[in-house]
Formats: sequence, structure tokens, C-alpha cells
Amino acid sequence: MRGKGRVLLVLALVAVVAMAFRVSWNALRDVAKAIGADATAALLYPFVVDGLMALALVATLVLTGDDRRFALRVLATYTLASLVLNYVHGLVPGLHNATAGRVRLAQWDAGNWVLVLLASSLPVGSIYFGSDLVAKVLHHRPAPADEQACGSSGQESAHAPHTDAHPEPDPTATTTGSTGDAPAPEASALVTARAEAERLPDPHTPHTARTPEPESADEALRQAQFEEAELERMRQDARRAYTESAQAGRPLSARALGEAFGMSESWGRKQILAARDEEPPRPVLRAVDTAAV
Repeated sequence: MRGKGRVLLVLALVAVVAMAFRVSWNALRDVAKAIGADATAALLYPFVVDGLMALALVATLVLTGDDRRFALRVLATYTLASLVLNYVHGLVPGLHNATAGRVRLAQWDAGNWVLVLLASSLPVGSIYFGSDLVAKVLHHRPAPADEQACGSSGQESAHAPHTDAHPEPDPTATTTGSTGDAPAPEASALVTARAEAERLPDPHTPHTARTPEPESADEALRQAQFEEAELERMRQDARRAYTESAQAGRPLSARALGEAFGMSESWGRKQILAARDEEPPRPVLRAVDTAAV
């Protein structure tokens, strides 16, 4: 039914345009005779004016951008010219007589001169504007549809991986000392490796986990407890990493510790202080007087 409705609409439009052309054809033919056209030229004159209007209308449906605006200007100009000539045909009774020959289009000399210039220039304008419109339509290439940058196909540029501001030192680098013992590994390498080992296997870190919205007060409470437990686990890992770095002889700074766990420098400083508080007191060695024994 939808296709039949479209066909009926197009047929009705064609019928209306054909009847309107027949009415306008009578007036334009008489005007052509009044400016000196012979019988054949007067018969073809309406096709020159109203025919270009139809051509410009089709061009507006095909062209886009500046070309479409140009076609609309041509359509508006020739529609206005045809309206003026039909209006003059209704005002001058002498144009209705088929055998009258040349007839003045206006009693005022300047007005008659302007109307004659308008009627005689329309065929020349049809040649120029009609050929230009046909050339624009023939050379028109519809722009392809823009492809979406991120579609369902998954062709999306991967994000650059996060890199630390401080690059990891080479763990194979050797250091020279007064003793001949094997050099201790770099502290930053130790803590970075430990942090990655702690964070990568667990997909439920508090920073990247996306949990659903709680539906009740109990779920909200359990969610808060879960996040607090995750944060406490991260704090314990950070303190353990600092302790290991201190035991290796290269204690981490607050900034390095915070960056290793994706936190701030102040957070790292708090974990260092907590790790120092948790350290067991070192045994005090006292000299024994062997003479007294």
C-alpha cells in the first residue's frame, strides 16, 4: 500500500504540472508573438521557459551544496519571469487576439522596453543555464557515507599502555662495593615486579572494577566492605614492598611507592610510616665482660 501511495502521488503531481503548463503555455505563446516571434517560435517558446523550470527542479533533487543553491536560484528566477509574463498577458487584452501581430506589452515606454527585454532574453538564458545545470548533474558524484570511527566491527585504535614516569632500572646491572658479595637487586625493580604480580592476576582491583549499583542497603554495605578490604590489601602490599626494599638496602621514596601502586605521594608516605611502625625492634648487642666470668 505504501508503494501504491507513492505512485499515485507522483502521478497526481505530473497531472497538476501538465495542466499548469497548459495554462501558462497559452500566455507565453501570445507574449512571444507580441515581441515578433513567428508561429513556430511562439509554439516552442513556452517549452523554453517552463521547460527550464522543470529542469532546474530536477537538478535541485540531485545536486548538493553550492550547485543545489545555484539550481534553486535558476528555478526561482524563471518562475518569477514566467509569473510576470502571465500577469502581463492578463493585463493587455490585445495579446488575446491571435492575428494581432506585434503588440505593446505596456503603455509606458520604459516598462514596455523592460518587458520586451525580459521576454527576449529568456531563451538565451535557457541555453546558458540549462547547459550549466546539465553539466553539473552529469559531473556530480554523491559523497560516500562517512564510516564511523568506532563501530561494531571493533576496528578501534588501541590505547597506549600506561608507562611509569620513572623507568625501571636494569635488574642485571651490577654495582661495585667494598665487599665481594653479589650485588642486591634494584629496589624499584623489586617493588614494581611485586606490584604487577599482585595487581595483574586480580581483576577486581578497586580502581578498575566496575560493580553494579547496589539495590539495597545490605548490598551497599557489602560493597563498601569489599572496597575497604581491597584498599587494605593494597596498603599491606605497599608496606611489604617498602620493607623488602629497605632490607635490600635501597628503601623506596614516598613518591616511587605511590606511583608503583597507582596512588599519590602522600599515600606512599603514610604506608612508609606504617611499615616503620610495624618493624620489630632490633636486638641490642651488649659486650660481655669475660674477666668477670
